[in-house]
Amino acid sequence: MRHVLSALVVNRPGVLAHISGMLASREYNIDSLAVGATEDPEFSRMTFVVAGDEHQLDQVRKQLEKIVTVVKVIDYSKEEYVERDLMLIKVATPDGSRTAVKELVEIFRGKIVDVSADHVMIEISGQERKVDAFIDAVRPFGILEMVRAGRIALLRGKTASVDSIVKS
Repeated sequence: MRHVLSALVVNRPGVLAHISGMLASREYNIDSLAVGATEDPEFSRMTFVVAGDEHQLDQVRKQLEKIVTVVKVIDYSKEEYVERDLMLIKVATPDGSRTAVKELVEIFRGKIVDVSADHVMIEISGQERKVDAFIDAVRPFGILEMVRAGRIALLRGKTASVDSIVKS
């Protein structure tokens, strides 16, 4: 089973390396990782997607919580949350296929962000299955390059702001 974990961490150099090194040394595979600023510049939020059963997930969470720079770890998988993936993809547009690709971009609510004579670059964001479906839809045209950012997520309803976490 895949789990989405969020860790509020102190914003210092080396935190990402420390955390990813700890997970690697214990042979936990990270399927996705995104790190970004929070509403408070002293903290960053790391969102991990890891695979494993409940016991493995509990071990990951406990190991993360032992790290001094980790303030709080939340398992989003047990909560209602909104998640998004982001992808940039270059799709070949030979022989007038640009119109067909543009229609797919519109259907998937993407955005064409760059155009050249022989390809278009597209930005797609959404749930993982939407991004995967778009990849499958444009594969026949020819995927020239592709990059995906790590998953980001926030809890629905509840607020896990820096203030609410640090004060608890």
